[in-house]
Amino acid sequence: MNAHTTIAADGATPTPDDLEITVRDRRFARGIKARRWWLNNDPVASAWFNALSATFPRGEAFFIESVKAFRDGADPKLTAEIRAFVRQEINHTREHVAFNRLAEDQGYDIKAIDKRVEEMLAQLKDRPQILNLAATMALEHFTAMLGHELLKNPAHLEGADGDLGDLWRWHSAEEVEHKGVAYDTWLHATHDWSRFKRWKVKTLMMLLVTVRFIKHRSEDTMELLAQDGLTGWKWRFKLAHYLLVKPGFLRRIIPGWLAYFMPGFHPWNEDDRALINLYEGDFEDALLPAE
Repeated sequence: MNAHTTIAADGATPTPDDLEITVRDRRFARGIKARRWWLNNDPVASAWFNALSATFPRGEAFFIESVKAFRDGADPKLTAEIRAFVRQEINHTREHVAFNRLAEDQGYDIKAIDKRVEEMLAQLKDRPQILNLAATMALEHFTAMLGHELLKNPAHLEGADGDLGDLWRWHSAEEVEHKGVAYDTWLHATHDWSRFKRWKVKTLMMLLVTVRFIKHRSEDTMELLAQDGLTGWKWRFKLAHYLLVKPGFLRRIIPGWLAYFMPGFHPWNEDDRALINLYEGDFEDALLPAE
C-alpha cells in the first residue's frame, strides 16, 4: 500500500519546477480601529480566527525548527525553498504577534491559549525529530487547506475591519505557496524508509493532529466566547454551525483532508497557484524574491 509519492532518482517530486516562493514583507494591524468582533461583527467568526492566531507564534517557530532539522543534504532547489519557507514563517509570526496584541487590546485574555501551546510543545522536546517533522507536515497541510479555502471563498473574510482581512489573505497566499516544503523535506529525510512505513507514520500523525486541532481550537474558541459571556449549548451549536454548515469552514476542507491518505498524495498534485495570482497585485510593493 503506497500513500506517498516516491522520489525519483533525480530527487524530483510533483512540486512545480517553476515554483517561486516569494517573501512578501507586509505589516498589518498597526494603528487601526477594530471592533471587538472585528469580523463582520460576528462573535463566533471573530473568536475562531482569534483562537487560530493565538497559536501561530509558537506553532510557526516549531514548524521552522522541524524543517530546518533536516535541511542537510537537501538538493539546491529544496534548500532554497526551505530558506524562503523560514523567512515567510518568521514574517507570519511577527504579524500574528501584532494581531494577537490587538485582540488583547480589545480585552481578550489569550494567555491561556498560548500557555497550552507552550506546554504541548515542551512535551515534544525529547521526541524524535522525524516525528516533529511528520507533525509539521500534517499541520502545514491543514494551513494550506485553510488558506486555499479563504482565498477561494472571499465571503469568509467579508466585513473584516481595517486591514485584518488582508492579513489573513496574505498569510493564506504564502501558506498555499509553500505548502510542499515540509512534505518534500519529509521525502528527503525518509528517502531510505519503505513506502509502507512512510504511509503509516504520516497517516497516524495526521489522525492525531486532526483530533487535537479540532478539539483544541474549538475549546479555545469557546473560551474566547465565554469572555464575552457567550456560553452554553447555544453557542456550542453556533460554533458547530459555523464550522460545519454555513459557511462550513471545516466541512469545505474535508476533500483535501481525505486526499492526504490517498496513494500518490503530494500537496502539489493540485496546482492552485491561480488563487495566489488573484491577490498578487495587492502585494507588488512588498515583494522580496526568495534567495
